[in-house]
Amino acid sequence: MRGHLCRLSLGVCAALLALHVASAGEPSPYVVEDRRSGYTYLSEDNQQLQDDDFANPGLLWVERGRELWQQIEGTAGTSCAGCHGDAATSMRGVRTRYPRFDPQGGKLINLEQQINRCRAERMHAPSYPYESDALLSLITFVALQSRGLPIDVRIDGPAQPFFAAGKVLYEQRRGQLDLACSHCHERYAGQRLRGDVISQGQINGFPIYRHTWQTLGSTHRMFAWCNTSVRAAPYPPGSDAYVNLELFVAWRGRGLPVEAPAVRR
Repeated sequence: MRGHLCRLSLGVCAALLALHVASAGEPSPYVVEDRRSGYTYLSEDNQQLQDDDFANPGLLWVERGRELWQQIEGTAGTSCAGCHGDAATSMRGVRTRYPRFDPQGGKLINLEQQINRCRAERMHAPSYPYESDALLSLITFVALQSRGLPIDVRIDGPAQPFFAAGKVLYEQRRGQLDLACSHCHERYAGQRLRGDVISQGQINGFPIYRHTWQTLGSTHRMFAWCNTSVRAAPYPPGSDAYVNLELFVAWRGRGLPVEAPAVRR
């Protein structure tokens, strides 16, 4: 038995320990008051897959992001590391605060847009397209530095009207099925749909490796997928509507830990 445990990866051992602690009555870090991470809806196998950094497929994008962090690009002849140094220190906590209000643009900005702004203004390099492997890799690498920290977005002050707009979109019926985000992820969370369990739709794990996609995807890809599922025309990734919605949904999951890269069904 001892030899078998030694052959398990550290991530799997940690997952088994976490399950043991939870079964002993200790509070789960994936539940904060009435808010539940999508992790709690996963099968035990998928929880172990996410927890194992040797098996979690999202870590492939992390390693690519680590390379891009050091890569010199653009006419300024610098890299992300050239400005920010060691990501483990400089990026710690960054994922928890986005989207945030941007005084320069007068509206919300998410992490993808902040990275592309840095590329344009500091590196004098072209922006990465939304959902490109490069942008997903860099975002996932940055998000990893905040793993375990609680989501803590600002919704007051200048961010308030954009938060309110996101809430309106979240509660707005859409598409041929005439459903709103709130119908599935609040009213029917925990119930089954076509053999699957509906989660609360929290986004603390993004970017996620989703089995349905067989690849990594952003929060806005998930929003678009949900819109299409209710037979509604999706907004473009990076649109103001989706960034506003992202802030509202991030607030819904306040206090939940950053899991990126999470694994989902």
